Amino acid sequence: LVTELTALPITNASLLDEGSALAEAVNVAFQHPKRNKEGRKKLYVHPKVSVYSLDVLNLRVEPFGIKIERGSAEKISDEHFAVVLPYPAEDGEIFDPREIIEKAKQHTCTVIMVTDLLALTLLCPPGELGVDIAVGSSQRFGVPMGFGGPSAAFFATKEEFKRQVPGRIVGLSKDSKSNVAYRLSLQVREQ
Repeated sequence: LVTELTALPITNASLLDEGSALAEAVNVAFQHPKRNKEGRKKLYVHPKVSVYSLDVLNLRVEPFGIKIERGSAEKISDEHFAVVLPYPAEDGEIFDPREIIEKAKQHTCTVIMVTDLLALTLLCPPGELGVDIAVGSSQRFGVPMGFGGPSAAFFATKEEFKRQVPGRIVGLSKDSKSNVAYRLSLQVREQ
């Protein structure tokens, strides 16, 4: 379902909430050996990203010395390793992010989109917009909060990032009698 709505081929399970998923996406972009080989430490975050996600992100990037910049997308430059965009924005605004995504790609930034699965039933999928990583909460799709804690988050990405994806990735296989079986298909970071 998440791969269909995001138009990104790799998704995972077992992330806590949207803020944690966003922090993991930024970590993946920061640590990617080909995308950030210069060791850039600036991150552009759109001003309409949720303040709750931004709070988590601020805590998680501080130990790495990553500097978060907000404001106009005109700030995006070769000094940034990634760009974080909301889709839709925290206030519900739906804007066309294509121009910002194009600018980010010109500066070889990884594009991360914080999105809503229910909104993606009507909006253009992040993968079709050129987004590298899409994250968000699945609570709007009826996934309940776990014992009063956070709701389950999702993380979807391109093949290029599959070895850096946090959590577990389940794949479809067939046994010797052609019966369908599910298995943990990649040894990603936590396995």
